[in-house]
Amino acid sequence: MSKTKYVYKFSEGNKDMRELLGGKGANLAEMTRAGMPVPQGFTITTEACTRYYDDGRTIAPEIREEIMEYLSWLEEETGKKFGDSSNPLLVSVRSGARASMPGMMDTILNLGLNDEVVVGFAEFTQNPRFAYDSYRRFIQMFSDVVMELPKKRFEEIIDAKKAEKGVKQDIELDTEDMKDLVRRFKVFYESEKGVDFPQDPKTQLIEAVRAVFRSWDNPRANVYRRMNEIPYDWGTAVNVQSMVFGNSGNHSGTGVAFTRNPATGEKALFGEYLINAQGEDVVAGVRTPSPISRLKKEMPEVYEEFSQIADRLEKHYRDMQDMEFTIENGKLYMLQTRNGKRTAAAALKVAVDLVDEGMIDQKEAVLRVEPKQLDALLHPQFDAAALAKVKPVGKGLAASPGAACGKVVFSAEDAKEWHGRGEKVVLVRLETSPEDIEGMQVSEGILTVRGGMTSHAAVVARGMGTCCVSGCGEIAVDYDKRFFTLADNVVREGDYISIDGTTGNIYLGSIPTAPAAISGDFGRFMSWADKYRQMEVYTNADNPRDAKQGRVFGAQGIGLCRTEHMFFEGERIMAIREMILSDTVEDRKRALAKLLPYQQSDFEGIYEAMEGRPVIIRFLDPPLHEFLPTKPEEIEVLAKDVGCSTHRIREALRRLHETNPMMGHRGCRLAVSYPEIAEMQTTAVIKAAIRITQKGQYDIEPNIMIPLVGEVKELEYVKNVVTATADRLIAAAGIQMDYQVGTMIEVPRAALTAGEIAREAEFFSFGTNDLTQMTFGFSRDDAGKFLGYYYDNKIYESDPFAHLDQNGVGKLVEMAVKAGRATRPNIHLGICGEHGGDPSSVEFCHNAGLDYVSCSPFRVPIARLAAAQAAIKNPRK
Repeated sequence: MSKTKYVYKFSEGNKDMRELLGGKGANLAEMTRAGMPVPQGFTITTEACTRYYDDGRTIAPEIREEIMEYLSWLEEETGKKFGDSSNPLLVSVRSGARASMPGMMDTILNLGLNDEVVVGFAEFTQNPRFAYDSYRRFIQMFSDVVMELPKKRFEEIIDAKKAEKGVKQDIELDTEDMKDLVRRFKVFYESEKGVDFPQDPKTQLIEAVRAVFRSWDNPRANVYRRMNEIPYDWGTAVNVQSMVFGNSGNHSGTGVAFTRNPATGEKALFGEYLINAQGEDVVAGVRTPSPISRLKKEMPEVYEEFSQIADRLEKHYRDMQDMEFTIENGKLYMLQTRNGKRTAAAALKVAVDLVDEGMIDQKEAVLRVEPKQLDALLHPQFDAAALAKVKPVGKGLAASPGAACGKVVFSAEDAKEWHGRGEKVVLVRLETSPEDIEGMQVSEGILTVRGGMTSHAAVVARGMGTCCVSGCGEIAVDYDKRFFTLADNVVREGDYISIDGTTGNIYLGSIPTAPAAISGDFGRFMSWADKYRQMEVYTNADNPRDAKQGRVFGAQGIGLCRTEHMFFEGERIMAIREMILSDTVEDRKRALAKLLPYQQSDFEGIYEAMEGRPVIIRFLDPPLHEFLPTKPEEIEVLAKDVGCSTHRIREALRRLHETNPMMGHRGCRLAVSYPEIAEMQTTAVIKAAIRITQKGQYDIEPNIMIPLVGEVKELEYVKNVVTATADRLIAAAGIQMDYQVGTMIEVPRAALTAGEIAREAEFFSFGTNDLTQMTFGFSRDDAGKFLGYYYDNKIYESDPFAHLDQNGVGKLVEMAVKAGRATRPNIHLGICGEHGGDPSSVEFCHNAGLDYVSCSPFRVPIARLAAAQAAIKNPRK
């Protein structure tokens, strides 16, 4: 068996080896092959990292030996010796995963220095200040990254030294000051660790490699991976590279630049640099960098060479590049290139411009933009300059994107009242319920203590396009006294807070927001996406306003109209409550008759808004107790309104109480128990369709969806009620009208018996919120309390309510698709859970053969782009 190779010279790799060498290593190899000025070095592979974790977080002896073998090669290549005091080789040690993770993992510079080497290095360079500056930097970085000592303590030592000298900048400290800082750093290190700072360069190297491997599992890297769906088992590579020094004098420097502006996409070199500095100085902001354009005046030859290399790199990679460079005594070195991170607006402009420049085709352009980036174009965002000046006081789940700022209120009623007098409000709740819908609608943003990514607050907020941060368990709310506490801060009703639904961050005070701005590139780019996608994209909408918003964003139909959301406004809630409190079928029918005109009017509005496109209407789904009040004062009001005793209402609440309501008397079970509900809703749907059709505007073909079916006989029973009612109404109207009755597949048994269910169902819509909940066996509203432990222990890598579980839930979907089509070849198949707007889930739906995905209106463009990318990667025959 051939021996596994764990280390590669830069000259042995290329850009196509990123899975093994990581993005940084592959690009360093590519630049080396292209003859660019790259300091030589080698890459320790991602396989070495996964082996490190497999071996219990130890570096295997054969990997150590291979590292030392390549270190010897680097000594020969550079003519320098590791640990030699007369002509020392110093190296940088940097992480480099296959997916770019800026700032998430760790870097160490100037490795190889010790008390003896620094003396020789000072003599060799004839620049003792530079030598001791490099050594104090190395001690600080090694102590922070490898030994996990707080970086802040070293900064405090530097600040104390500057205060003693009466200076403000690090560069104003002289050689003796640097020597003193080295001494103070070592004293602090010994006081904290109980041993001297390590002097053996080879020990330093192995420990640094171990630290980079370890940083793959640090908290910020784990969070970034979950946000960007980067698998844990990829691991990171480590790049060991001979040092070049930007801090060796006034003819040296370091910088970062982009081939185009990453904020706007403008085609011009964009970046900044510092003279007499190392890389971390630019990032740390210890001095104000100069714009890259100024380099043209300071070092014209270097600028010209850099400009040419930048142009070559962009043409080679056919994308905007993000480059790191160092200038050592007037000579340019390239330390990194990668496809640059960019704003959503810049991503669209760069993609469109590259097509116009003939560098890429439309398909490639569609693949270049991350679908979830489009969120930023559709929602307000905080002003970047203002945001940079404040720190978050807490963090929840980024449940619905955008930025919101307003005065805190604690009830939906107060939200409506305050909004009515012109105030902007943020609604703060332990959790929201359907009763809060009107208050949510008028709020700038919603903040909840409980609930996950598919909680009521999250789902409704996304549908409205309202910013929402959910599940911030650190908040303690006192409704009675109208305040909440978070991180030792007391926030009272009327105080301003700002929340970021894109990051989950919570801020005190008012931060200015910038409105969403969609450029002309958006329409052109999305037309390319629509040309290539093979799935339709519908929207979830419960009213004409949301339906119109979905159409604006390109929805081709409505995949989920939740009728229960229509019941909470004005007189409707009283009618539904009257129905719930009824003791006889006749009384229930009388109450339902009051709801009928409201339902019919709503459906007419939705049909008109969708201009004849498909509308799938789901019948009543939630348990009935959700429509009844629980507060004593609200119970008294209801008793007066319906003319009954408060005792009767409490009895109804007791009767309707369920231990697990999400698996209780809801969905089709309500229609089986009370078929008059299905009869009323069918009447409203069909009458609305008849009326719009008779107006001559559109020919409506109603689609009625029965929820929570787990047994074909359930569906058959409810369907008989539906068809009997619909056929009678259509015959009475004297018109020809087709309609379809289908079901949601959201109970695992329904997926397992999909072949039988398809005998009755003319379409399936996979309700993956409930299907996930029932497959995993945990509540989507409560899962946030323990999922963090699952992430920390690598049991789950992402929230299964945010990204479809393809190994479990996905198998049920695929099974149901196959069985459903075997019974009914022309069955229409789609998904209407929140996964319908998640890019990786959309790709799964394409590969599984679904006809459409449906999501909240503001996620429609995301789904359109994700569907196009899926079709380009894996076109259907």
